[in-house]
Amino acid sequence: MEVLKFGGSSVANANNIQKVINIIQQKANKQQIIVVVSALSGITDMLLQCCKTAANGDDSYKSIIQEIERRHLDTVRLLIDVTQQSSVLSYVKKQMNDIEDVCNGIYLLKELSLRTKDRIAGYGELLSSTIICAAVKAQHIDANWVDSGSLIITNDHFGNAAVNFDSTNKNIETYFQHNQAKVFIAPGFVASTSSGLPTTLGRGGSDYTAAIFTAATNAACVEIWTDVTGMMTADPRLVPNAKTIATLSYQEAMELSHFGAKVIYPPTIQPVMNKQISVYIKNTFAPNETGTLIQQNSNTQSETIVTGISSINAITLISLEGSGMVGIPGFSKRLFEALAAEKINVILITQSSSEHAICVGINEADVLAATKAIDAAFEIEMLQKKIDPLVIENNLAIVALVGDGMKNHTGISGKLFNALGKNGINIRAIAQGSSERNISTVIQKTDVKKAMNVIHEAFFETVLKEINVFIAGVGNVGSKLIEQIKKQQPFLRDQLRIKLKVAGIANSKKYIINEDGIALDDWQTALINGTPADINEFNNAIIQHNLRNSVFVDVTANNTVATTYPTFLAKAIAVVACNKVACSADYASYKNLKLLSKEYNAPFLFETNVGAGLPIIGTLNDLISSGDKIHKMEAVLSGTLNFVFNNYDGTKSFAAVVKQAQLEGYTEPDPRLDLGGKDVMRKLLILARENGDTIEMDDIANHSFMPAACMEGTVDDFYNSMEQHEQHFKNLLAEANTQGCKLKFVASYNQGKAIVGLQHINPQHNLYHLYGKDNVVLFYTERYPVQPLVIKGAGAGADVTASGIFADIIRTSKL
Repeated sequence: MEVLKFGGSSVANANNIQKVINIIQQKANKQQIIVVVSALSGITDMLLQCCKTAANGDDSYKSIIQEIERRHLDTVRLLIDVTQQSSVLSYVKKQMNDIEDVCNGIYLLKELSLRTKDRIAGYGELLSSTIICAAVKAQHIDANWVDSGSLIITNDHFGNAAVNFDSTNKNIETYFQHNQAKVFIAPGFVASTSSGLPTTLGRGGSDYTAAIFTAATNAACVEIWTDVTGMMTADPRLVPNAKTIATLSYQEAMELSHFGAKVIYPPTIQPVMNKQISVYIKNTFAPNETGTLIQQNSNTQSETIVTGISSINAITLISLEGSGMVGIPGFSKRLFEALAAEKINVILITQSSSEHAICVGINEADVLAATKAIDAAFEIEMLQKKIDPLVIENNLAIVALVGDGMKNHTGISGKLFNALGKNGINIRAIAQGSSERNISTVIQKTDVKKAMNVIHEAFFETVLKEINVFIAGVGNVGSKLIEQIKKQQPFLRDQLRIKLKVAGIANSKKYIINEDGIALDDWQTALINGTPADINEFNNAIIQHNLRNSVFVDVTANNTVATTYPTFLAKAIAVVACNKVACSADYASYKNLKLLSKEYNAPFLFETNVGAGLPIIGTLNDLISSGDKIHKMEAVLSGTLNFVFNNYDGTKSFAAVVKQAQLEGYTEPDPRLDLGGKDVMRKLLILARENGDTIEMDDIANHSFMPAACMEGTVDDFYNSMEQHEQHFKNLLAEANTQGCKLKFVASYNQGKAIVGLQHINPQHNLYHLYGKDNVVLFYTERYPVQPLVIKGAGAGADVTASGIFADIIRTSKL
C-alpha cells in the first residue's frame, strides 16, 4: 500500500483535479492506495473569513458562502457526467446549508470560539474529498470515501489539537481490516475528540493526516503531491536560482519545514520517521519529475555540506536583561513557564555566557501576550531594578542554514557571516544547535530576500556570481561603459564566472531599475520612458531594492552625486567613481569614505580619477602594500593639456586646438577645469592622499599659464577670451621652441611639496616623448630610486575611461 496526499493547488479546480485522477489511476493499477486531499485552493481561508465576518456582525458572510458554494458546484459539473451529478450536488448543498447555519449562529451571538472555528475550517476537506471520490468512481475506479475525522482522535485543544496515537492507530487498523477497495479517498486536516467533536490538525495538517495513515497502515511510502518539483534549496519565489534537493534526511526536512519551507508540514515527518518510511515530494503538474526523497539518511551528505536555506518572517526578539540574573538559578525556567502558560511558541533562544541576558524569538503576533506574561512573572525583580525593562525588537526574520553535512565541518559559520556582512546585512542574533545541523540568524525582515540570495550564492551557486550594477550618468563615457558591458557579458560568464547585470540606469532627469537586468540592446528607449526623478530618488530606489552584490557607478562630474557615497557604503553597496569630486574634497570627507569602505567591507574604487584606464592608483597601492615607500612622483596627468600642447604649433589658434580636444571627448564638461590646472590638482591630490599624506587642495601650488581674464564668465566667454589672448600662447610656444623644449603641464610631489604648472621639457627628460593625449606617471621609490617606475598610456577618451570603470566594477567582485 502507498499513501498519496494532494495539496490545495493540486485540487484547485476541475482541470487540476483531473490531473490528480490520472495519477490515482496509474498508481491504482499497481497497488492499493490511500489518497488524502486538501480543500480546494483558498477555500479554508474563505471559510475562516466567513466566521470572522459573521462574528463582526457583518452579514456579507453570506456572499462568501455563496462564492464557496459556486466553486464547488462548478467543480462537480465540470468533473462528473450530468447523469451522475445529483447525489454529489445534493451533498454539497447540504454541507453549505450546515455552514450557513453555523455562521448564522456566530452572527447572532457575535462570538467565535476555537471549537466553532475548527468545525467550520474542516468543511473544505470534506467537500473536496467527497467530490474527488465521486469523480474517481465515475471513471470506473474502485474507490471508497474514508471519514478521517472519525478515525483520527485528538484531545480537545481546539485550534491546536494533539493526536492520540493509540486510539487513532487502532481505529485506522480496524477500518482497513474490514474495508476493501483499490483506492481510498480521505479528507486531510480533520479529526475529532473522543466524544466526536470536530477538531483540526493545524494549517498544513493534510500532510500530517497522510503521515498518520502511512504509519498506521505500515505503507511502503507516502507521496506528497504539490505544485513544485520537490523541496528546494531555497524558496524559489525569493531565490530564482533555487535547485531541487534530490534527497535529504528526516532531520533536515524537519529543520527546513520548521523554518518556513512550505512544501511539507513540520509534524508530518515524525510518524513516518519512527518507522523509517520514505517520503516523496512530487509535482502534480510534472508527475514524471523525480522530486525529492526524504529518508533516514541523505545520500548526498558526502557531496553537499549544506542542504538548504529557509526563513521565517514576522519574528520578534524579546530580551530579558539585568545584573540581578547573574548566578541566580531559575530565571530561564520562569521565563519559559510564563510563555508556555500563554501557549506562546519559542522559535529561537540565545543566552550570554555571563548569564546577564537571555533572548528569545517568537512570532510577532504573540508579542503583546508575551510582554504581559513576562512583565507579570518578573514584576518584583523589575521594581527592585534587578532586571531591566524588556527590550522588544520587531520587524525581524530568521534565516536558517540547514544540512547534516555541516556537523564537524569547519568554516561554515564564517562563510555564512562573511556573505551576509559583505552585503551589509546585520545579524541581530545567532543560534546553533549542538547537532550542528542548523545555524539560525536573526536579521531585518527587509533584508530577507537579499540574505537568501547571498547565502544561496555562497553555498550553492559555484558557477556564477551575480553583480548588480547601477549606473548614474550615461553621457559619452557612460554610454561606452554600457556598450562594453554588453559586449563582454559572454566572456564574464564563461571565463570569470560572473553574471553582471545592469540593474539601474539614470541621467539627470529619469531613471530605470529592473531587478532582472535591463536589456542593453535598447536601454536608451527604456530610459526615455523611465521614471521622472532626480538623482537622489534614483539612489533611494537602489537602496530600497536592496539587491545583493550591488555596485553604484558614478559616471558624472556632479557634486550632489558624490555626496551620496557615504550612504551607499554604509549599506555595503560598492562604489565605483569616475567622478573626482569626492576624493578631492576636504581631507576629512575623503578619509570618512575610506573608513566607511573598510568598516562595512564595501569596495570604494576610483582608478579612473587619475589616469582614465591606466592602473596608476592600483600600482601606487600595490607599491605601498608591498612595503615600498614613495619619495617622489612626477607626472603629466591631463590628457587634455597633453593633447593641446602636442597639437598647438601656432598654425591654428590655441582656442581652436582646445575646442578640438573638447569635441574629441578629452576635456572635462567645463574645459576650464583642465586648462586652469584644477583637474590636475585634483589628480595629484588624490595620489598624495593614496600615498598616505594628509593634504588639502590649498596645499598644492598652481603655476597657471592661463590669463586670468580667460577664466571668467561662461564657457563661450572662455573661448572668446582665448582668441583675444592668442599672442600670449604663441609667446609660450616660441620660448619653449627657442630652448629646444616641449611644453608639458607637469604635476610633481616631492617630500610633501605639491606643485602643478607648465614646464619646459628637454629631450633628455622622461616626459619629453609623450604624444597625443597620453598620460605618464613616474614613481621614484626606495626600490626605484634612480630609474623610476613608469606608467604610460592614453589618459583621456571615452573608451579608455569606460574600460577603467569596467575594470573597477569587476574588481569589486573579487574583494
